[in-house]
Amino acid sequence: MILVTGGTGLVGSHLLLELTGKHDHVRAIHRPLSNIQNVFDIFSLYLDDPEPRYRKIEWVLADVRDIDSLLAAMDGVTYVYHAAAFVSFNPGDRTSIIHNNVEGTANVVNACLEKKIRKLCHVSSTAALGSAPPGEETTENMLWTHSKSRSMYSVSKFNSEMEVWRGIAEGLDAVIVNPSVIIGPGDWKRSSSYLFSVVWKGIKFYTEGITGYVDVRDLVHAMVYLMNSKLTGERFTISSENLSYRQVLEMIAKALDKKPPRIHATSLLISLAWRIDGLANAFTGKARSITRDTARSSKRKALFSNRKISEVMGIEFIPIDRSVRETARFFLQTHISKS
Repeated sequence: MILVTGGTGLVGSHLLLELTGKHDHVRAIHRPLSNIQNVFDIFSLYLDDPEPRYRKIEWVLADVRDIDSLLAAMDGVTYVYHAAAFVSFNPGDRTSIIHNNVEGTANVVNACLEKKIRKLCHVSSTAALGSAPPGEETTENMLWTHSKSRSMYSVSKFNSEMEVWRGIAEGLDAVIVNPSVIIGPGDWKRSSSYLFSVVWKGIKFYTEGITGYVDVRDLVHAMVYLMNSKLTGERFTISSENLSYRQVLEMIAKALDKKPPRIHATSLLISLAWRIDGLANAFTGKARSITRDTARSSKRKALFSNRKISEVMGIEFIPIDRSVRETARFFLQTHISKS
């Protein structure tokens, strides 16, 4: 029996799609307000008849913040994929980020130890990796160090990893994946899928920041491979290409037949933008569209090496241009159907 946390998210829904293609029965947890219809919608994008595969999922009401519900969900389980995480760069979400990511992962690890789970796959992030010198690629061996420039999300993912390493020290077999920015169809109002909504509405500005990108299908393929292998006690960066934000925004704009951004957002302009946005939030309660953390991230030039996972499984990553085009097609398909 396999258990998946975070099954309704971008990674979790695609992981369930892959697992139900290989197994007759998969268990996934969800919270009372989670929309499991999103998972069926993702299945529908890839399958002509999604119902038989979707019926293989056993949905169980549980929450990573509640260890008792996790213990019940793990009855009879041998493998656990922990994909649940709260992604936010809003300062107001700090408490929720820690509760969901750090305490939630601690509960998953403790439940795995108590239930004698055979193996755990933890979905971390490149945000939990150390920083390479300018112009060099970051690898799994580089140590994360605390600094004021680290976002609360980065801190939470690092501390979440520490809980997994603690579990490994206590005898748990586990692997960790550190994906870069994930490209794929999901909730168009959240996470990296939101980029397609932003470009669809029109975007004028770009920054010169650089980061890694990976197709969600490559990520889940690597996760399943690592879980089926004898590898344990290791982490793997899952990233296809290092690209500038401008390059990716232009790819998305082209795929959606929209105008690409043409105005370079300077450091001064970005600094003004997040401060003005903060004032608007304070006076009107309007949701933040840019924060100090997202402003810093937009300027950061980080390169990530995929050599370790490539050598282990010989993966040929989906080119990001293709990933963007296919995700844009799904976006248009979804957008038109709801218009």
